[in-house]
Amino acid sequence: MIRSVVTTRDHVRIHYRRLGQGPGLVLLHGYPQTGHMWRKVMPALAERFTVVAPDLRGYGDSDRPRGGYDKRTMAGDVADVVTALGLGPALLVGHDRGARVAHRFALDHPTLLTRLVLLDIAPTYDVFAGMDQTSARARWHWLFHQVPDLPEALTAGREDVYLRYMYRAWALNPAAIE
Repeated sequence: MIRSVVTTRDHVRIHYRRLGQGPGLVLLHGYPQTGHMWRKVMPALAERFTVVAPDLRGYGDSDRPRGGYDKRTMAGDVADVVTALGLGPALLVGHDRGARVAHRFALDHPTLLTRLVLLDIAPTYDVFAGMDQTSARARWHWLFHQVPDLPEALTAGREDVYLRYMYRAWALNPAAIE
């Protein structure tokens, strides 16, 4: 598996993993994962495709600029990766937050797309409109991350504690967490 970076038009370095030969297939991770989440399915997909799994801006080994975390900018990053690697038009698969970026990509960059697959994407407007105490507890992290600067201040230097909690709380088999 090749690991490298593409520098976007606004000078953000996007780290990616690449495997296989064939038509382009881009896999976008969700929250709080990175492109590493696709590592076990990439070899099988690489039998038919050139598979690329980037770390979205702010995640993993990609740059963490102060801004540009709106879906349009992040979709632009993905378009820059697709273009720089000569993958387009490509099949795009997005999971969770990556599905939101993939949806925006499809709207803004249709000529770079052959097919779109959206996995585990909640209808956020509807979810927030119907949020009660039970659903707020299940999605507390959505609300936590919307408060400017507070998540960073509370987790700085303790990111491992926060992420370990999140992975173990959400895992079907917590013992499988690396």
